[in-house]
Amino acid sequence: MLRTLEIRDILIIDWLSLDFQRGLNVLTGETGAGKSILLDALGFVLGWRGRADLVRKGASQGEVVAVFDVASQPDIFAILDEFGIPADDELIIRRVNTSEGRKTAWVNDRRVSGDVLRRLSDVLVELHGQQDDRGLLNPRNHMRLLDEFAGHHELLSACGTAWRTMRETTKKQKALKEQYSAMQEEEDFLRHSVNELERLDPSEGEEAELDSRRRLMQAAARIRDDVIKAEQAISREGAEGMLSDAARWLESAAGQTEGHLDEPLAAISRALSELGEAQQGIERCLDVLRIDPSELEQVEERLFAIRAIARKHGVLPDDLAPFTSEMQARLDILENGQNGLEELEIQLRKDREAYDLAARVLSKSRQEAAARLDTAIAAELAPLKMERALFRTEVTEADMAAAGIDNVTFTIATNPGAPAGPLNKVASGGELSRFLLALKVSLSRDDSKVTMIFDEIDRGVGGATADAVGRRLQRLGEGGQVLVVTHSPQVAAFGNSHWRVTKLQSDEDTKTTVVPLSEAERPDEIARMISGDTITPEAVAAAKALLETAQRN
Repeated sequence: MLRTLEIRDILIIDWLSLDFQRGLNVLTGETGAGKSILLDALGFVLGWRGRADLVRKGASQGEVVAVFDVASQPDIFAILDEFGIPADDELIIRRVNTSEGRKTAWVNDRRVSGDVLRRLSDVLVELHGQQDDRGLLNPRNHMRLLDEFAGHHELLSACGTAWRTMRETTKKQKALKEQYSAMQEEEDFLRHSVNELERLDPSEGEEAELDSRRRLMQAAARIRDDVIKAEQAISREGAEGMLSDAARWLESAAGQTEGHLDEPLAAISRALSELGEAQQGIERCLDVLRIDPSELEQVEERLFAIRAIARKHGVLPDDLAPFTSEMQARLDILENGQNGLEELEIQLRKDREAYDLAARVLSKSRQEAAARLDTAIAAELAPLKMERALFRTEVTEADMAAAGIDNVTFTIATNPGAPAGPLNKVASGGELSRFLLALKVSLSRDDSKVTMIFDEIDRGVGGATADAVGRRLQRLGEGGQVLVVTHSPQVAAFGNSHWRVTKLQSDEDTKTTVVPLSEAERPDEIARMISGDTITPEAVAAAKALLETAQRN
């Protein structure tokens, strides 16, 4: 619900702050007073496309702030969450337009783009009038409106689920067909490659291990003699023997040196232990360096085979193992592809049957709902003095889609025997306004959270017809909030809140002001709408009668 609209330096408005209420809010005033400026300002703050020259002459910038009560509106909170905007039960939208034409907008103090404003406006406000190409007059919205009228949420969900399942199976079938066709073209290569790879059976890390062994085996012949010499140098005939002799000589003398040889003896003992470990390590190395020429040949042969097949397939040697699995999987597709295609074909038939059933159920329900909607609108048209007009909801066959197999179009014939056609092409201005109102009354829910705006929807009607328009607007307001710009005293009388728009002119400036009217002030305004500039006692009496009649309803 729109709670507050604050306008500063927009067109001929220097500053206005309007606090709107629930129910039917009516805005009245003389032609040219500036009622349309309020809608221009609201459209600007909501990101609608409109006139570019909005800034009041002499001002550096114009600003509009709209405050909405959005409690219990999950659609709003979902949009705010999507764009990372802080959410609260109060939604504050502020937009500034500089005199140079630069526009900037904020939602809850977070800067946003015009696209975000329009996303929010789609679930905040509905504008209905003779230029209503965003709502009821747009054929693309007709099926959605019919589904909302019929409460088709579960049927639409079932149809959409069946559609997505069928589409997924179709994608799998197409992908498998393409894979199968490609596999058939390279069958010989694929079978040869898999056979070759499986015979080689490479493992991860094997190439590096073989390369290390090969380099070690190649070096063995060169370094083995030096290793043997080193082993001899520290053996019993070499360093070990000399250290053992030294230890024996020192031990025989140690008893007469008062402990001075204890540390040297301990060091020699440690050295002999280290020499023992060195000898063991050298012996192990010599075991490794005992190379069988045939083993070197085998290592080189496998190493070169792994590298060659890796180059052949354009992969790293370490990737040969997973590549083998991939090639085997492709071969499995080739060998089992026909069976897989047959299984998918069976599944696709089942999915298509499920979709057809869901779509037919939805289509039948739409046909029934269309008849109910036509009856409901016919009942609304009679009081609007259009009982001879015929409204028809046409449900025709369409291509398969997630929303079913139907096209829905609202058509009218304004006179018996006249051909039916689209709303905005067949009806005149006044007729179109009444059709739109009848549609909205029939389609609206009692708990609508959207602010509905009707811009002179009563144009071209008067008397009992205008009274019927007012009653229906009042009924719409009972379920939420309706704003009506009107020249009809009958419509204005049904307002729960009444605003008068006045243009104040001086030699230097022209300004528009909007003031709320008390119950005591309303009769004079409605009398002005009846009689013009000169308010007669008869007009005041008629205005009071209109208000009394409206209040009884």
